[in-house]
Amino acid sequence: MTKKDFKIVFMGTPDFAVEALKELIDNNYNIVGVITSPDKPAGRGRKLNISAVKKYALLNNLTILQPKNLKAPEFTTELEKLNADLQIVVAFRMLPEIVWNMPRYGTFNLHASLLPQYRGAAPINWAIINGEKETGVTTFFIEHKIDTGNILFNEKVNIDYNDTAENLHDKLMSLGAKLVTKTVDKIIENDYLQTEQNKLISEDIVLKPAPKIYKNDCKINWDKKGENIYNFIRGLSPYPCAWTEFENINTKTIVSAKIYFAEFEKTKHNETIGSLVSDSKKYLKVAITDGYISIKNIHLAGKKRLNIEDFLRGFNLLNYELGIRN
Repeated sequence: MTKKDFKIVFMGTPDFAVEALKELIDNNYNIVGVITSPDKPAGRGRKLNISAVKKYALLNNLTILQPKNLKAPEFTTELEKLNADLQIVVAFRMLPEIVWNMPRYGTFNLHASLLPQYRGAAPINWAIINGEKETGVTTFFIEHKIDTGNILFNEKVNIDYNDTAENLHDKLMSLGAKLVTKTVDKIIENDYLQTEQNKLISEDIVLKPAPKIYKNDCKINWDKKGENIYNFIRGLSPYPCAWTEFENINTKTIVSAKIYFAEFEKTKHNETIGSLVSDSKKYLKVAITDGYISIKNIHLAGKKRLNIEDFLRGFNLLNYELGIRN
């Protein structure tokens, strides 16, 4: 079967998925339909916001379906009419069996980790938070339990010491797009093996999960060691973003601040853990157990995101200390 004869339905929502869809379109694969999230009102004016995948699909005159309910008969009927040979999922919702089991060649997913490690919604963030030196992308056939299906292919990438979640996202987005086309080619050629994930798990391997991260999970614990705090900040940058609190010494009011970039300075000192150290002009550091975390980019609630020099020009640190630590 050729590319032109092989009908593909693509499912995805954010920019991470667009890169894979673009790679398929640029290489002349036959995309007969695109499934993405419904338009949602956003902002003060509650204007309808469309997904990044929908924007790209509209530019390329692709058939678009936006189901609210993936089990709804009206959706599954429309999906069946597309008569896809294969479905590809990149950063989309969990599919019911009636959907993922529909094409004769099945449905495969692109996941931003080296499965079976980091199953879940936030594999990029957790790989950095946990201080990993390597991660990657994996394609696998979807089955009943999330992220547990048989592996098709994977590609590895190094995590650099200064990588943030944003940097790593972009690396994996590009690598994943190419892995998607490779996987499609191998399926068309019937030139692939499937590896059961359970066969990659032994008693001496600890599986690390990647659950969704919520705001309360992002508060910085300044009592931890410097490497852990540093990894935590960059693993959450720019979203959902690590945060802390400053407390006004006089009024006892609390203001929260997101920390986008920081550096870890490993050194001995006699400062109280959690104290602020600054010249009020060029640097702001937090004393920790094994050194300092030097804050480089910060966003105070209700203000603009600023480099630390600009922040210090408009914020009187003499009146503040860190809020109650974890």
